[in-house]
Amino acid sequence: MNVIVDSGNTYSKIGWFQEEKLTRCATRLSFDELIHSIRSEIPQNIIYSSVNRTGEEFRKALDLPVRILNLTPDTPLPVRKDYDTPETLGADRIAACVGANFLYPGEDLVVIDMGTCITYDLIDAAATFQGGLISPGVKMRFNAMHSFTKRLPLVEPEANAVLIGKSTKQAMQSGVMNGVLAEIEGIIERYRHKSPALRVVLCGGDAAFFESSLKPPIFAVPELVLIGLNRILTYNVSLQ
Repeated sequence: MNVIVDSGNTYSKIGWFQEEKLTRCATRLSFDELIHSIRSEIPQNIIYSSVNRTGEEFRKALDLPVRILNLTPDTPLPVRKDYDTPETLGADRIAACVGANFLYPGEDLVVIDMGTCITYDLIDAAATFQGGLISPGVKMRFNAMHSFTKRLPLVEPEANAVLIGKSTKQAMQSGVMNGVLAEIEGIIERYRHKSPALRVVLCGGDAAFFESSLKPPIFAVPELVLIGLNRILTYNVSLQ
């Protein structure tokens, strides 16, 4: 069994894999809850990806005789990186692309990850990560309008927001939700000029707001990052 740890600034997410199959996952775990969950069902291998605590902190806190792979920019990958600053490349971005390449090998793919930021990354049919673009996420846009103005309220996302808002709240929701939708459609169209057969893979916490509004074919894979991290782990185990 493999345990996959994707740890953010506040909370962690764990996936349990039997070989390549995700059997279950847990989200929004504190660091102590993370450690307790792993100790309750000890795996053979762990991959640890974190923007917060170091791999050494995790290893000491866990204190178990298991193989732990700490994901760093130098970790061997089953894909190639054609990126000018690989040391700055976010682990979630590369993991999502590794996951997409594992699920859809031999295809040009754009991976759209809708989290705090929205990332659009291209991995080609030769399994080369080409890079992409980063834009503000949904909640970041709402927070920006509220923080940088004196009178605009803090508004929550709304699925299927009306196009023509009849109130300030509706107008803000329309601006963000329809603006993000138009951005996604526009970026996909421009990427398809480079690769007409491009497959679009969607993931991230805010993907559910837009999945049904996007023109098919769009392939939503909610646990794409976990799948990619597990693929990186199994690849590194195979090298040993």
